Amino acid sequence: MSTSTDTTTTTPDVSGFVDLTQHEILALKTRFNLADAHTHQRQSRSQEKIVASLPELWYEAEQGLQSYYEKRFIDSFFRLHRQPNAPKDKTMLSYAASISTMVAAMFLKNRNMSVTLVEPCFDNLVDLLKNMQVDVRPIDEANIHDVSTIYDNLVREVRTDALFLVDPNNPTGFSLLKDGRSGFEEVVRFCVDHDKVLLIDQCFAAFALADERIGRVDIYELLENSGVTYLAIEDTGKTWPIQDAKCAMITPSDDILEEVYNLHTSVLLNVSPFVLNMVANYVEDSIEDGFASVRNVITENRKLAKEALDGDVLEYVEPTVNVSVAWFRIKPEHLTASRLQEKLLENEVYVLPGTYFFWHEPARGERYVRLALAREPEMFAAAMTAMREVLNRNEW
Repeated sequence: MSTSTDTTTTTPDVSGFVDLTQHEILALKTRFNLADAHTHQRQSRSQEKIVASLPELWYEAEQGLQSYYEKRFIDSFFRLHRQPNAPKDKTMLSYAASISTMVAAMFLKNRNMSVTLVEPCFDNLVDLLKNMQVDVRPIDEANIHDVSTIYDNLVREVRTDALFLVDPNNPTGFSLLKDGRSGFEEVVRFCVDHDKVLLIDQCFAAFALADERIGRVDIYELLENSGVTYLAIEDTGKTWPIQDAKCAMITPSDDILEEVYNLHTSVLLNVSPFVLNMVANYVEDSIEDGFASVRNVITENRKLAKEALDGDVLEYVEPTVNVSVAWFRIKPEHLTASRLQEKLLENEVYVLPGTYFFWHEPARGERYVRLALAREPEMFAAAMTAMREVLNRNEW
């Protein structure tokens, strides 16, 4: 397998890659990296002030208690996310959402539980579960699109001990939030009635806050008062441009708190107090600017992508929540995502094929590609020009 980074002379052979992360690693070496959903845009004016204060934040973290920076971060995060009933004393911190997901997988494995996972979704979720020898089965996201049929669909489709949803979903941008609290209520009602553990990945929830059409409901009030056994995962990694300095959270229901805590402490001690201090400042900044620094870049680049690409070859799929990725359907029946990715990579543009997101039925994913939007607009505009040229000059 070639791993040449000189895409002007040799196009890398990516056919042997086994997951999306391997694509994203190579994309980091490519001129127009539209692969990973991490934040690569520049700082806003107010965020530049945080960067300028990093030495001060460093010395503050040296002098303070770990517990202070943990509590301060958790308080500010849930205040930003409008979750007044979040059980903050139960929230456990790690330095990546993958670590929180691994803890959830360990919990399922320890109890010998099977899990139904939404499809499509980012493939590292299923990989983490399978690597822990958890029995994973799929449920098509379409089963939770219509609030009037969610309950019956789950009764029909879920034959496992647990249900794992991603909301808002990556890559589609679908969210139960389109129905306010009602969609979540139906999911929770099913889990309570049928004794299922509910796992929810909310790592893209910040974009529901940034999307003025949607917002967030107090999901923890529902979870805490329903009696459902749950694990909720949140993350800062897809929200602010802080070079992957981030914090993830996992919050369990009371009935499994001790068990999850014991698993969590077997994995790590703490998140850097400096990182917590810094990220808390970014959280406060977004509270102050009403998420403008996040929303504006995503909105501008989404508009550019739709104008440049929506046409004879690609069709923009409208999301429920304007998350930081764009999902496009491939219109020509004979053109596959793998082939389109190859042609784009020949021209130094790296997008992700849908095959890996459809982790149970990869062939379905050949009809889609995903583009990351959290990029400096000038670079993104150049990438759209390059993509448009490829789409126009090829006989599809």
